[in-house]
Amino acid sequence: MEKKVLDRILTMAVKSGVSDIHFQAGSVPLFRYNGALMDVKYDILTPRDTEAIARIILKMERLHDYDDFIERDVSYGVEGAGRFRANVFKQRGSFGVVMRAIPIEPRTLDQLNLPPVLTQIADLARGLILVTGATGNGKSTTMSAFIEHINRSRKLHIITIEDPIEMLYQNNKSVITQREIGQDTKSFNTALHAALRQDPDVVLIGEIRDAETFDTALRAAETGHLVLSAIHTTDAAKTIGRVIGFYNPDEQQAIRIRMTENLAAVISLRLLPMKNGQGRFPAVEILRMSPAIQDCIRNPEKTQEIYSLMARSKEHYGMQTFDQHLVQLCHEGKISIEVARAAATSRGEFERALTLDNMA
Repeated sequence: MEKKVLDRILTMAVKSGVSDIHFQAGSVPLFRYNGALMDVKYDILTPRDTEAIARIILKMERLHDYDDFIERDVSYGVEGAGRFRANVFKQRGSFGVVMRAIPIEPRTLDQLNLPPVLTQIADLARGLILVTGATGNGKSTTMSAFIEHINRSRKLHIITIEDPIEMLYQNNKSVITQREIGQDTKSFNTALHAALRQDPDVVLIGEIRDAETFDTALRAAETGHLVLSAIHTTDAAKTIGRVIGFYNPDEQQAIRIRMTENLAAVISLRLLPMKNGQGRFPAVEILRMSPAIQDCIRNPEKTQEIYSLMARSKEHYGMQTFDQHLVQLCHEGKISIEVARAAATSRGEFERALTLDNMA
């Protein structure tokens, strides 16, 4: 495949509102649209085709050390269409490529149909904000909306550390420094340590993968910065458990205490098909720090109470569980009851909440 053909396919994907593009030997190209994979009208790709695509994306005439190549994350741009996050990998001896479309301009929190309380969270001066969810459920898009909100509203220094850089920002009120792992810095941890000496106000970390990265992010929050990062967990309670699980048993109580003092919010996302078939709508779970939530995090015996506390804290703190938001989205006609029921954290709790809401 030639570059002009690849760029034409990617341009078509962006114009069609596709989120992901798959290239794999033995298959036609595939588009993911509204969560479902669809065939593209094109010839079945050969191993030579997918190797050519890999060379184009990696900007290599030849793939050096072919036998040792395993996988690589890179970014790729098409003039007039936008940027893409690409993962190039090998499977059964041939190359495969999956690309995620990135909008040319970051979307706002309102455009993403996110709850208004997220604007209040974005306006915080310090603390750690974790955005969670499965792959493809809007974590990166939500974090870019946070950064753009700050960029438009406050005069700050924002540093992003990404692997690879996805959204490109234009300085508005803020000054934004963007660093890419492998190109501008060796690792998340190296970049984070350096960032604390670069006079930041806000630090975005593309993803927290281990205790060392989380510890440095937490330290940045402890020293008065606003820190934003993603983590692959499905809800707020599991996020707390995942972070604590990064540490040895003898370290866990100390990290619980540090979290109660510095964790500002956990925002968990699930993109669900809309009732009208016109795309997907975010169901959002929101945990914010309150004295009661702090007590639950600090005390291992009370961690299981986080969910019920969130459900009771909507009015005073703007918290909500997935199931509460699913009920709201059903009543607003955004999603069907069948979709909501399948996505619920607790189907029994969802049914009870739906019944009570109907009786109110």
